[in-house]
Amino acid sequence: MVTKSSTLDVLLNQALQDTGLRTAFIALVVSLGVFLLIYGLFREQEQRALKKRLRNLADQDTWRNRQEEETFVQRILQPLFRSLLAKLGRFTPSSNLDILRHQLMMAGNPGNLAVIDLLGLKMLSAFTVAVLTVFYLAGGRHMPLLSATLFGIAAGLMGFYLPNFWLSSRIRKRKQEISKALPNALDMLTTMVDAGLGFDIALLRLCDKWDNPLTQEFKRVVHEMHMGVQRSEALRNMAERTDVAELSTFTAVLIQADQLGISVSNILHTQSEQIRMRRRQWAEEVAATMPLKMMPIIVLFIFPALFAVILGPAIPGMMEAFGG
Repeated sequence: MVTKSSTLDVLLNQALQDTGLRTAFIALVVSLGVFLLIYGLFREQEQRALKKRLRNLADQDTWRNRQEEETFVQRILQPLFRSLLAKLGRFTPSSNLDILRHQLMMAGNPGNLAVIDLLGLKMLSAFTVAVLTVFYLAGGRHMPLLSATLFGIAAGLMGFYLPNFWLSSRIRKRKQEISKALPNALDMLTTMVDAGLGFDIALLRLCDKWDNPLTQEFKRVVHEMHMGVQRSEALRNMAERTDVAELSTFTAVLIQADQLGISVSNILHTQSEQIRMRRRQWAEEVAATMPLKMMPIIVLFIFPALFAVILGPAIPGMMEAFGG
């Protein structure tokens, strides 16, 4: 019995030793696999970080090259051109400065032009047009120099007002864009305010979604309010900058509602419906004027063609009858 028990103990010990060796071997293999996996991920992360740094360096070099290319134009040519415009603008009387400043604001300050820059541009346009006219008439048409000079002065006066036409077209285009975007903007503001957002946050969200002259003005209103300007004053400034009748009415109603403590949501609903109705009435009015606009085209182009088609075959018979 003692021999059998000792033999069983030996076998059991060997089995336990074999199991321990297997467990240790499996644990070693698993640890080695985990180590290799972590090492591979770490190296892959290093490779990605290296590629990202190289890409950033390449982008920075591209940006530096682009900046160096633009440096000559931005630092030399543009200041020289602006200084020339400013010097030419000082020769213009200062009585129209406020009007031109207001027109530049309504146009959205194109090219960041100041009033003195616009005046200088007008002087430069007048001088260029006058000189080109004199050279063309005196050299190309062989006109006497005195007559060419008189025509050049007249052309210079026309060239002086060419920037005004350009500025007027920019103002008209910007007003049309603001008037076209206002109904949709009011609908979006109404939806956001009904969802629980404040009016200022709704304006910012609208500016993030859209980029047009109207949202640019809304963004400026929010910036002015953040700088400490009252909402009524910021809205009033926006109405003066844009000079759009629908937007002026909307801002006046908002200012009055702010003073009386009326809910902004109700105001937005009412104004959205009214602006949609005005837009529909305007479309109906334009459609009603179309027959009058089409009448000259019909008389000058369509009626002669109809007469030629209808009466054309009868003309030879009439000529033979009256001729005979």
